[in-house]
Amino acid sequence: MKDVAMMLSLNLLRMDRTNTRASRRLRRLVEGITLWLAFLMLLFVQPLYADAATADEGEAGVLHFVDASGRYRQPALVLGSQFDVTVSGMIAQTRLVRRFRNTSDQWQEGVFVFPLPDKASVYDLAMVVGERRIEGKVRPRLAARKEYARAKQTGHQAVNVEQQRPNLFTARIANIPPGETVTVDMAYQQPVQYRNGIFELRLPTTLTPRFMPGPPVEEAQPDQWQSGWALATQVVPDAGAISPYTVTPTDVASDSHRADIDVEIQAGVPLTSITSPSHSLDTRRDGGTVQVSPTGHKVLMDRDFVLRWQPAQGYAPVAAVFHDQFEGEDYLMTMVLPGKTGQTPLPRDLVFVIDTSGSMAGESIRQARSALDRGLATLRAGDRFNVIQFNSQPHALFMEPVAANANNLARAQRYVRNLSADGGTEMASALTLALGSSAGDKEPEAGRVRQVVFMTDGAVGNEAALFRQIRAQLGSQRLFTVGIGSAPNQYFMREAAKWGRGTYTSVGDPSDLEGPLKALFAAMSSPVLTDIQTSWPAGAEAYPARPGDLFQGEPLIQVVKGVPASGTLTVSGLSPDGERWSRSLDLQQAAPAQGLHRRWARARINSLLDQAELANEEPDKAEITRLAMAHTLASPYTSFVAVDTTPARAADVPSHARAYPRCFPKAVRRVCFGTRKRPPWRRY
Repeated sequence: MKDVAMMLSLNLLRMDRTNTRASRRLRRLVEGITLWLAFLMLLFVQPLYADAATADEGEAGVLHFVDASGRYRQPALVLGSQFDVTVSGMIAQTRLVRRFRNTSDQWQEGVFVFPLPDKASVYDLAMVVGERRIEGKVRPRLAARKEYARAKQTGHQAVNVEQQRPNLFTARIANIPPGETVTVDMAYQQPVQYRNGIFELRLPTTLTPRFMPGPPVEEAQPDQWQSGWALATQVVPDAGAISPYTVTPTDVASDSHRADIDVEIQAGVPLTSITSPSHSLDTRRDGGTVQVSPTGHKVLMDRDFVLRWQPAQGYAPVAAVFHDQFEGEDYLMTMVLPGKTGQTPLPRDLVFVIDTSGSMAGESIRQARSALDRGLATLRAGDRFNVIQFNSQPHALFMEPVAANANNLARAQRYVRNLSADGGTEMASALTLALGSSAGDKEPEAGRVRQVVFMTDGAVGNEAALFRQIRAQLGSQRLFTVGIGSAPNQYFMREAAKWGRGTYTSVGDPSDLEGPLKALFAAMSSPVLTDIQTSWPAGAEAYPARPGDLFQGEPLIQVVKGVPASGTLTVSGLSPDGERWSRSLDLQQAAPAQGLHRRWARARINSLLDQAELANEEPDKAEITRLAMAHTLASPYTSFVAVDTTPARAADVPSHARAYPRCFPKAVRRVCFGTRKRPPWRRY
């Protein structure tokens, strides 16, 4: 039965859609083939996942062995997943180690897709097989692929890591010997978030399945590796690379899909609280250093690990400068928190947009409804508002924003209570309705602020197209995003807020609603600082070159190259009443830091990508590749590859590629891969 089910699921994915009666029927029923393929894949494959997970030391996922003929094979299990994190200043360095064991009697190639923080910079990779450690090197992406392919074909053990999105990567491990263990050792760094006096670190462990809009591409690109449930579409050509198979916690053994997480915070100042909205914690203090781990160490990888800490009163940073050197160059990073301007809030046109697609079903939609209720409660006399829900299509409560009086608010509250999750994630039409409904083609009224609050898990694959749309339709409005669920697409949420000149807020647990939302709505009701200018000493190359608007509690963070730790930095901004706010910093007071050169390089790469996006041009591939190679970074055009020089597999012995599933996020109970028609939901 397993053989038949797996063969059927794989044959469906490879089906010639132009020559089969079944495919013609699918095209008549839905606008995209992706929903039905995913539905049937999950229906037939999931029992196999449940049967496969029986290891003594299970971890982040299972490599399911189904060969090219569709024959089911014994799985290889992940033996260990370890996150060792060191936080110093505003940067967290993470060593991520995963161990795989091939329990079959065949040579295997493992393929797995995994999330990283949205601003992570991968800078080191190694593979350990037995007693051998093979160090990875960064290469241009195509060159890395070719080197890996040669190694795989000639029997050499190798690993290749590619960036699919800034927060999504794919790893391939070639020639895993029967009965052997292979370790993939990766290092990356990420910025620590600071907002309203609280530091936050987020470690993604799983991801919400993305919606892939657009009609399917008839023929896959020859250089596109297919390793997921989705087929390429005209809107998301790399859908197969960003749609890993998923399983539920009940489908695996009780000790499978776990990870060890250890965090060391080198605060250097007293901390009043160390909390997590996602996990219970074990905390150990030693002077200015704090060791933190989830209770019991091993945690189920069905949600992001979120850690927050707060300095004692009087120690919270108002301004800070950090200094690093790399290959003879100086790098500085500054964080400046503007003071309160004390201005009277302006009346607003506030549009709430809530995602009611299938991926929001269960706890996520309850969180979103609660968040929306809190937003409605912040409306004041003189404000106007509207509520828009979207799934396969958008729907607005009112034709246009209405006065925030008692009758309209009561109607909105009833509307929100009745919202349920169902359908696809057609975000583009929702953005058009939201931005259009609050602005239209008219100039804003004098003395009014237009704001859009977008509540979603961000489970989409066409991020770049949505960013272009926000930029084109935003006008004078500001877009604020609220990430809902245990594993939101942080990359989309943060970038959408950046393009929308707003802020991103994450809500991952029902008990975590009050604090983040209170801070968000307080910031939205406060005047912002615009026309922000930074005056560095001569020779500085700063990113972002043009800081965006700032809200209360939101710091300015800028990293520069080419300036030693001397001289003065001046930061200024314009409040709504026209008053100029200013602060000066002595750069000689800069604290030592590590990894600033990587953060600068990542910021410059992102700037080059953004410039190309705005101009609707191809990015400067040569410059991005040069930067990534110089600072040893994975990027859209560079990848890490590690190849053992000694062949391990004989040329006449076959090897088989295997897909790697992820664990469903905790809040996800149903998943829609969606069409514009009502899809047949399947619970799992």
